[in-house]
Amino acid sequence: MDSAVNETPVVYSGQFGDYTITEGDRRGVVLYRAGLAVAALTFGAGAAIALFFPHNPTLVQAISVLYTLFWLGLGLSLATIHIYLVPLHRLLQAAWLGGGVASLVLSHGIDGPLAQTVMQTPAVLWGLGFTFVALTGIFFKEAFCFDRLETKLLTPLVPLLLLGHLAGWLPLGVEQGLLTVWAVLFLVFALRKVVQPIVPDIGDKSVFTYLKQQRSATQKLS
Repeated sequence: MDSAVNETPVVYSGQFGDYTITEGDRRGVVLYRAGLAVAALTFGAGAAIALFFPHNPTLVQAISVLYTLFWLGLGLSLATIHIYLVPLHRLLQAAWLGGGVASLVLSHGIDGPLAQTVMQTPAVLWGLGFTFVALTGIFFKEAFCFDRLETKLLTPLVPLLLLGHLAGWLPLGVEQGLLTVWAVLFLVFALRKVVQPIVPDIGDKSVFTYLKQQRSATQKLS
């Protein structure tokens, strides 16, 4: 007798019909959360270096490597995140890509570490900052969908810090405080995502199907 048991797929009732959750759906959520974990850990490590070891040249230089890993982790999350509105999803991906291109240009056009350039020349955030626009989009989505306190705080905190640094109206002590809060809340967010049930992160698949059908119908009419 075969010991394997074929489990009947669970059928969920969505807004526009019934649907089932596949292994591919679950794998996508795992990858989304893994990307967030990488981004949160590397961002936290980079922030710790900037706050506590700002005069160690080797560690400050390492922030560039940490930023690259952060950017890649964020990219993985943006590739696997479930967002109903396709234009918004593509906009966040475009912002992520734009920030990456700006970072690459900066890394080849400056002599010192990237972190040092950001501190001394805030104007580089006009390009580099698009990476964090994409990250803020994820925070906003999570705050809207799951009512998470940490993402509710991070959604305004990130642009406040970046725009404040760009405009030059935030004292250094305030910037350091906001950076610390950002790093801690980001780690809390990533940790809570690890233990969150997978199915809610997938969302209502009937909505995705309905929106896809609507786009197809619109394209046929045009």
